Amino acid sequence: MKKLRIDVWSDIVCPWCAIGSRRLERALEQFPHRDQVEVFWHAFELDPSAPRVHPGDHVGHIADKFGRPPEQARAIVQRVIDLAAQDGLTLRLMEARAGNTFDGHRLLQLAAARGIEPAVRQRFFRGYMTEGEPIGDPAVLARLATEAGLDPDEVQAVLTSDQYAQDVRDDEAAATAIGIGGVPFFIMAGRVGVSGAQPVDVFSRALAQAWDKQQAADDEPAAG
Repeated sequence: MKKLRIDVWSDIVCPWCAIGSRRLERALEQFPHRDQVEVFWHAFELDPSAPRVHPGDHVGHIADKFGRPPEQARAIVQRVIDLAAQDGLTLRLMEARAGNTFDGHRLLQLAAARGIEPAVRQRFFRGYMTEGEPIGDPAVLARLATEAGLDPDEVQAVLTSDQYAQDVRDDEAAATAIGIGGVPFFIMAGRVGVSGAQPVDVFSRALAQAWDKQQAADDEPAAG
């Protein structure tokens, strides 16, 4: 039986991606065909021009990015923290230290090749969103990736070369071709799209719809 493929575009400095990941997990826990699902994560940079580490604090960065006064930016950040808490996520975004995520995405490509992408992605999420780690710093990335199970020599080999750079660019080019302008973005069975960190029931309905569409397509007689 053909497995249901889910493709997800995400960035490691995107709290909505962490929330969306958790909600997809919860929907999959309830999905009767969970063992017939494969999830593939793809790179997306929310700010490709970002420096390795943004100066100042996270609230100031949000205020500058969206042209909001600091008190409004703080309220925006707090709203995300409160929503994440409802999904069991403890985010300390006021202390988050954003930065360029290209190298992080390259390490996630290595993690995928070694079969431990989920663990490394979650470690990056937690390091950035909960522990205040400067996620664009190569030394920090190396430590977090190693803690999640990657070989330290392989990690250093990636960080000191351009290995997996083309894979990241290919992911981003695919997002552009599809018309993805923000993340998280989910495509199920190549047919059903879900944009954003939707409620669990929305993911559940999308899973059922994608499964039915795939089964119908598989049942169609071959042409000729």
